[in-house]
Amino acid sequence: MLVKTYASAVQGVDARSIIVEVNAGGNVPENKPWYNVIGLPDSAIREGSYRVETALRNSGFRNLRLRTVINLAPADVRKEGAAYDLPIAMAYLQATNQMHTPDLKDYLIMGELSLGGEVRPIKGALPIAIKARQLGYKGMLLPVENAREAAIVDGLAVYGVRSLKQAAAFITGQEPIAATEVDTRAEFTRERTVFDVDFSDVRGQENIKRSLTIAASGGHNVILIGPPGAGKTMLARRLPTILPPLSLREALETTKIHSVAGALPANNALITRRPFRAPHHTISDVALVGGGSFPSPGEISLAHNGVLFLDELPEFKRSALEVMRQPMEERRVVISRARLTVEFPSSFMLIASMNPCPCGYFNHPDRACMCAPGAVKRYLHRISGPLLDRIDLHVEVTPVSLDKLTQAPARKAETSATIAERVQAARTIQELRFADHKGIYCNAQMPSRLVRQFCRLDTAGQQLLRTAMEKLQLSARAYDRILKVARTVADLEAAPGIAPAHLAEAINFRSLDRSSWGEQ
Repeated sequence: MLVKTYASAVQGVDARSIIVEVNAGGNVPENKPWYNVIGLPDSAIREGSYRVETALRNSGFRNLRLRTVINLAPADVRKEGAAYDLPIAMAYLQATNQMHTPDLKDYLIMGELSLGGEVRPIKGALPIAIKARQLGYKGMLLPVENAREAAIVDGLAVYGVRSLKQAAAFITGQEPIAATEVDTRAEFTRERTVFDVDFSDVRGQENIKRSLTIAASGGHNVILIGPPGAGKTMLARRLPTILPPLSLREALETTKIHSVAGALPANNALITRRPFRAPHHTISDVALVGGGSFPSPGEISLAHNGVLFLDELPEFKRSALEVMRQPMEERRVVISRARLTVEFPSSFMLIASMNPCPCGYFNHPDRACMCAPGAVKRYLHRISGPLLDRIDLHVEVTPVSLDKLTQAPARKAETSATIAERVQAARTIQELRFADHKGIYCNAQMPSRLVRQFCRLDTAGQQLLRTAMEKLQLSARAYDRILKVARTVADLEAAPGIAPAHLAEAINFRSLDRSSWGEQ
């Protein structure tokens, strides 16, 4: 008997429909497998015969060992993962007359089976649910752990099941299950602005706070250069606290990526705060950018709409850093394989940190640098010029003195909420500016044509920038970066145009471009 169930395969951050066809009938010769899967399955799906057979037996069903052929259509699409166990088992029960229901075709079914018949969670439940709604299914059956995630999608009944036995009882009407309901708006607003850290915790470092305020206001990339213990990591981890809250569209985009990667926090239906990713410097190229035999998102995509923090930047493999260059410009990463091409969004703010030299104490106010002559320059050259050009703000961080750490501050430090208000005001100006330009939301995203339109300089500003370009020998990309940062500084003051003072502050953030930097 031939029975069809419906499942889904995730490609990139989207899903496509998969038809699971199960035909059971005829005797199986001795010492021959009873279960054959066709349609480009991976090893996890082929091994599913053992999981399905044992799960059926332990769930109280019979394994009749009829000759069973399973086809996963379309046959030219590669399928991966154990999430097809549940739809295969449900179709097998119907094909062997152990279950009778005309409703099987109305549900999209996904789930991995344990040997005991329990249903285990899957990856990509959110994009699969979006696809199920698009195709007009009556409902969706999936592991109970994924139910809240999928229930974010309005207009789709989502039923979380704990076992194969429960799924079969539900589909035949023997055991009703209440559809999982999630108030998307309430979930979205929950803990949007609740953080464990705050800028008010930071003593001193007012110039660094100013730099990060500018970076957050315009979405600019930033690198912090300073000795160990200067507070680079502490400051970087507080950057998300002053960024504008995620919009609902951004929250859904971000949640889809984390869902596909299996990185969605437990019991969270929706990511409501901007992600902060901080991979170790030993990370591989694929783990950072994404890829693999079956392409999956890397750290730069998991940081989409948030912050990617690369601590000790020169210690990262040069090849890993270089493959970031194109995604940083295009704000997406495209991974091509022989059979498919997938695209992952990667619009993130990069904040990097580094010691100024191998020993870490170049330009330290109290400790002498012990590095050999030329070591500072060589250390900086571990980072390529094209990558540095893509970082808008170069910020030197000096240690806070013991007096500042121990004495009571003259005035209470600004909280992240106060700084965030200024950032939001600047972002609102930019949203109005780019209202007619699709896909551009902040100054850092401006292409060259918009830089020429919105970053015009007066005569004094043109002369100042010309002099800086000649003395610092800056590239054309650095030229655009300076103008973008200057536009952000002006936005923070709600100024209609870029004044020489705004431009001078932006030029000051190109410290690593100075020919004198690193001289011992």
